[in-house]
Amino acid sequence: MTQRHINDPEVHLLAGIAASLQPDYASDDDEWLGSPFGWIKQKPSRTAGKIFEQLVAGWFAAKEFDVTAAPNSDSDRVIGGLRAEIKGSTLWKGGGFKFQQIRDQEYDIVICLGISPFDAQCWVIPKSVLMQHPQGVVPQHGGQAGTDTAWLGFNAGNPPRWLREWGGRLSEAHRVMLRLAQR
Repeated sequence: MTQRHINDPEVHLLAGIAASLQPDYASDDDEWLGSPFGWIKQKPSRTAGKIFEQLVAGWFAAKEFDVTAAPNSDSDRVIGGLRAEIKGSTLWKGGGFKFQQIRDQEYDIVICLGISPFDAQCWVIPKSVLMQHPQGVVPQHGGQAGTDTAWLGFNAGNPPRWLREWGGRLSEAHRVMLRLAQR
């Protein structure tokens, strides 16, 4: 990697001022310093969504599930024979996850991958179960009348009771997927 230097003295002065201001603004993401996942937080939401899809697909493939492209845009992948919608969230301030843009489309399961600076959690939720729990799935747009998209939000350390049987630790999500894919 080539080290770059500032040659212009005016830019050097401005960089020094920026460095003196940085501590006032850097505290928000300090917990992500050195995290293997920290770079994902820096990406725009659409790019982060693609990264989460690739992470989930790669992890399930590494666990020896057959992972293929989805037959249409209603789901993201087919994993173990199940059409999967994949949602991801980095840990929000306050310790919660928010899995956004949940739509009532053609898929069998929703896989929610939540990443913290040095941890990851995962839930594999049958669509029928998710749609039975409207108290956890909140309209994302248009107030209570907005029904086209929703989000599932909860404290990472205390997921809703109904969600606990569908994962948590990655090993638990793996067991759920084995059961759902009937392997």
